[in-house]
Amino acid sequence: MDLSAEALRGYIDYLRDMGVYDMYRQGAPADSPELHAWLQSLAPASRPTVSAAPGAAQRSSAVAAPRPSSSPSLAQRPAPVRPASPRPGAGPEIVIAPMAASTPQRTIPPAATAPAAPAAFDDFIPETGPFAPPSMPLVSFNQLAPLPASRTVPQDKAAALQAVRDIIGDCTRCPLAYAGRHTIVFADGDPNAQLMFVGEGPGADEDESGVPFVGKAGQLLNNMIHAMGLKREEVYIANIVKCRPPKNRVPEPAEANTCSPFLLQQIDIVQPKIVVALGATAATYLLGVKQPLTALRGQWHDVRGAKCAVTYHPAFLLRDPRQKGEAWKDLQRVMVELGLKPPARA
Repeated sequence: MDLSAEALRGYIDYLRDMGVYDMYRQGAPADSPELHAWLQSLAPASRPTVSAAPGAAQRSSAVAAPRPSSSPSLAQRPAPVRPASPRPGAGPEIVIAPMAASTPQRTIPPAATAPAAPAAFDDFIPETGPFAPPSMPLVSFNQLAPLPASRTVPQDKAAALQAVRDIIGDCTRCPLAYAGRHTIVFADGDPNAQLMFVGEGPGADEDESGVPFVGKAGQLLNNMIHAMGLKREEVYIANIVKCRPPKNRVPEPAEANTCSPFLLQQIDIVQPKIVVALGATAATYLLGVKQPLTALRGQWHDVRGAKCAVTYHPAFLLRDPRQKGEAWKDLQRVMVELGLKPPARA
């Protein structure tokens, strides 16, 4: 067959550059055994050979369209350009069919979606922001951590309390750290005290001094302690939260729950015989109940192995002095339990 070897080699080089030479060779039968042998002689020796089907009928000069390609990029390639026509009398011209028409369209599967979290996990997801109040039930201090089977008294309670204070550090665990607080108010008093008072949170005076109950409410608390036959230095005083809430508002649940583990450690270290909850907020978080103060007064509760009495907060007594007599009844029950007698009048 009289066909220009240079022209045919140009076709083959073009197909090889396009990366589809093997596809054309396998998908398009040769016009004749002679042409097929010529193609094989021009191809590299390392490529596998495909023999033409025996007895194949003569077809038109156009090569059949190749099999579909799985490569999506071939659809974007331009149709091949024919090289220069062979010299006259060189034989029929071979036409290469374009590839684009036979390229199938790829269907991209939808992106996989993560499985939904079980419903039980919803309680642990904050609503919005880093300090969203946790959607957890109100629990008492006895439920926050297991009560020890046997209470071991620290050899140095003051050092143990200082270790808790060191863990707190310059605390930024709740929003109160960013609400204008000046000082973390840890506690005050005797680490070996039998009587512990727990209030709500520091006020403006406490935020400046770093000592709980030093304002007007603190002066009234000092008078109450003295009336019981004790000195302030002989009791231990702390609060539910250790940073001042803005405008002396009631601590939010997220704030109280964040600070409660530290107060729990303080109670476990001091191991007082009696804890006095000053006000509804202290009673709510110590006992894990949300009830009117009047329903909690006049009975003993349990907090970390200590008896707990509930009475009015000194700040409330300053606003309503008529309740001072009721508060004194609560303190008298504590005095009887501790074997205290009021100081003799001068």
